[in-house]
Amino acid sequence: MIDEISMVRADLLDSIDEVLRRFRDYKKPFGGVQLLMIGDLQQLAPVVKDEEWELLRPYYSSLFFFGSHALQKTDFTTIELKHIYRQSDEKFISLLNKVRENQTDQQTIDALNERYIEGFEPENDEGYITLTTHNYQSQAINETKLRQIKSQAYHFNADVQGEFPEYSYPADFELIVKEGAQVMFVKNDISKEKLFYNGKIGKVISIEDDVIFVECEGDESIIPVTPAEWTNNKYSIDEQTKEITETPVGSFKQYPLKLAWAITIHKSQGLTFERAIIDANAAFAHGQVYVALSRCKTMEG
Repeated sequence: MIDEISMVRADLLDSIDEVLRRFRDYKKPFGGVQLLMIGDLQQLAPVVKDEEWELLRPYYSSLFFFGSHALQKTDFTTIELKHIYRQSDEKFISLLNKVRENQTDQQTIDALNERYIEGFEPENDEGYITLTTHNYQSQAINETKLRQIKSQAYHFNADVQGEFPEYSYPADFELIVKEGAQVMFVKNDISKEKLFYNGKIGKVISIEDDVIFVECEGDESIIPVTPAEWTNNKYSIDEQTKEITETPVGSFKQYPLKLAWAITIHKSQGLTFERAIIDANAAFAHGQVYVALSRCKTMEG
């Protein structure tokens, strides 16, 4: 199962095909494995650098997943999901669909401009998150907001064991937080309590004995956050049973939090926010502005 398929490049899908053929059935696309691919092609496109596209252009008509040679050899079935869960206001849904389908008219522009509030500065406890187009923008906002808090800064370094390459770190190696900081969870709570999920926003209210206490709007209780562990796994085939064996080769242990006054639109895909400030002036990718707008539940947010 592959989620957010719109961001998967054709050459990556062909690489998956190559591996599955090697270990399953070399005569069949994807080794005969059934694939479920989920995503919205009107959202973010694959990330392709100019020099990479120059190398791949002779082989691919498109670097979207449907340009995959392996996929084109299959007789795939398309299922369209039509029910919208994130928004319920029909006017807002209609506006989003016009942006999504490149049918934006003056009425749509006017409605969006009603949400432009010059010099808007929310209070820290209102839970607004700023969505930016580039990493440096969100990083600058987070660092500025953190500096404005006068309380003590706490530094937490991740514990990395075994093989876990830096480019795969699931959270910041060094987490710097203060009481009063706005944070976002970057992992689902795997305990039976399910206290948090990836993308949930809250506020640090205290830090005691290496426990970060986070308060989230709408929750009855405060969440005590301790370090979580991610594992880096390698996979091998059991020659006798032909089953895939998973072997942990490294681990990354860190608090599942990041500063969240701002994040990039690319990192927001799949997330839902009650309130957001959208800075998409430097948008550079297909679907980027639509993704930013559609993260919100309501026009008022």
